[in-house]
Amino acid sequence: MGPDDNKPGDAGLFNIATDALKCGEPWGAYLEQYKIYLDHLDKLSDRRQSAHSFFFTLNTGLCAALAFLLSRDTSCEMRPLCFVIPFAGIMVCFFWYRLVKSYRQLSAGKFEVVHQMEKHLPMAPYKAEWALLGQGKDASKYRPLTHVEVWVPLCFTIMYALLLGYLLLGRQSHLY
Repeated sequence: MGPDDNKPGDAGLFNIATDALKCGEPWGAYLEQYKIYLDHLDKLSDRRQSAHSFFFTLNTGLCAALAFLLSRDTSCEMRPLCFVIPFAGIMVCFFWYRLVKSYRQLSAGKFEVVHQMEKHLPMAPYKAEWALLGQGKDASKYRPLTHVEVWVPLCFTIMYALLLGYLLLGRQSHLY
């Protein structure tokens, strides 16, 4: 069996024949690669959190700027910003939402690779944990974070859309 004869579930993970790996006795290099991969998985989580912080801060800044513009007697030159900011906020939220979805897909792929690697280790803690949590399908056991995360940019988008509607329909005469 050669490197191209991997099992279907291994998705090209191994550069050697998988029957050369003895279950429960992984090579030192294999175990080291597993540790490095888990470290990379943790770093992905850190990058994801940084991205959320960036987008949340950007949205709160847009909201603060809009509140400032609406609470003061703004000059005629500044009034169009009351309409531009919600549009900008909606665009920012679209990109934020797409990023959350992208991280969800990337994390799912990475955990699938971890589960494949664990097939050749004496223990499979991530696979066991995922099974105990109902594989994210039973909300009473576990609701995946990305399923909750998508609501934050959606809530901001709804707020911007409502605010834009209010500005266009309700306050237009007060702005000009």
